[in-house]
Amino acid sequence: MTPAERHRFIDALRALLGSAHVLTAPQQCAPFVTDWRKRYHGMALAVVLPADTAQVAEVVQLCALHGVPVVPQGGNTGLVGGATPDASGRQIVLSTRRLNRIRSVDAAGNVLVAEAGCVLAAVQQAAAEAGRLFALSLAAEGSCTIGGNLSTNAGGTAVLRYGNARELCLGVEVVTPQGDVLDALNTLRKNNTGYSLRDVYVGAEGTLGIITAAAFKLFPLPRAQVTALVAVADVNAAVELLGLAQTRLGCELTAFELMSAHSLQLVQTHFPQQSLPFALPSAWCVLLETSAADDEAGARARLQSVLESALAAGMVKDAAVAHTLAQSRALWHVRESIPLAQSAEGLNIKHDVGVPLPRMAAFVESTAELVTQAVPGARLVVFGHLGDGNLHYNVQAPVGEDPARFLATHQQTCNRIVHDAAVACGGTFSAEHGVGQLKREELQRYASPVALAQMRAIKQALDPQNLMNPGKLFLR
Repeated sequence: MTPAERHRFIDALRALLGSAHVLTAPQQCAPFVTDWRKRYHGMALAVVLPADTAQVAEVVQLCALHGVPVVPQGGNTGLVGGATPDASGRQIVLSTRRLNRIRSVDAAGNVLVAEAGCVLAAVQQAAAEAGRLFALSLAAEGSCTIGGNLSTNAGGTAVLRYGNARELCLGVEVVTPQGDVLDALNTLRKNNTGYSLRDVYVGAEGTLGIITAAAFKLFPLPRAQVTALVAVADVNAAVELLGLAQTRLGCELTAFELMSAHSLQLVQTHFPQQSLPFALPSAWCVLLETSAADDEAGARARLQSVLESALAAGMVKDAAVAHTLAQSRALWHVRESIPLAQSAEGLNIKHDVGVPLPRMAAFVESTAELVTQAVPGARLVVFGHLGDGNLHYNVQAPVGEDPARFLATHQQTCNRIVHDAAVACGGTFSAEHGVGQLKREELQRYASPVALAQMRAIKQALDPQNLMNPGKLFLR
């Protein structure tokens, strides 16, 4: 694009959106061209902020006409560089932050329709005001957006009971790479009328089109929620406790989070105001939560009965049940502070793996041995959603080693060890964070040739100009 063509293109964007919503100055664009982890830094021809689906469609039509790639971006909280432009300066960033309306809440039908730029916490609040629960919940819920959640098929803490973003989504509205609007905002539980177009776009990381709105399932608000922190000897004991809790509590078991002692120690080091209800154990802790339709006393009694049985069987070393909402929030705050404590400790190697539960304990033990053999002194910060088999198996630099040097020297080795081990167990190298730029090589390494060919065929069919979020998922 020549300078003159660039100016004409920018002027056309401003005519569509208004000058205030087309950002070109470097200081204006800066927050949009670097990812949350500060791993990827790009340049943008412009950052555009459309106000509604019609404006998104007009912008994409203009980009298709001029051959300008589009990088969709929500809250910019992703961990794999999936919403960051490249360094060419040829791409625009299309921010959905102004598409922030709750279009409807149907309490009787248990359906909510929200635009892609709605912050997750705002969607939760809108449902709660109608006496309903929107079940997607994760640490970044105060800043991540619902469109970004759908683009990576986000999981979070309640997948065990309610499922991930795809399972909570009934239908989507999408702007295609040609600038057409696909209205697939289905609000029915049953609608068997051909291909599920929702599933084409959810989890596609913006490479096939831009989700502008979605319809979601709601649930009755639980009358009682009870949280407990439990110390266990090892991962095998945690898996046994999960089985016992599921057998005795059924669908009341909402969350089951595993945390290594080292991950909790990092939180206490960097956030000393946060405390545990018992002395830091030598190995592992589990944070579990139940939600019930009856009164809190009954829910608490059932959870305490499970914990008493687990103590008697030797599965549990210590346990504390929250008695107030403040105590419950404090326990969750400790869990959600682990990534922040890791960041404060320095650059680290993050992994987001999924492993079948029967092989989880063996995976953790054998992988720890392999990593520490390859990188003596490496500190393993392991935590995550054990209930659905998703661990964040992170590796921190040895004490005293420069974190940047550690990352540059050991990331590929650690990735290979952890990802090979997860896949060998029948698991995955990406459970909920997506592929983005960070894991493109891993997708090439681990996906079957047939799967890769199918994905490329879909991409070519829907986006033949390769304008939608190029450089994500695929190496080229």
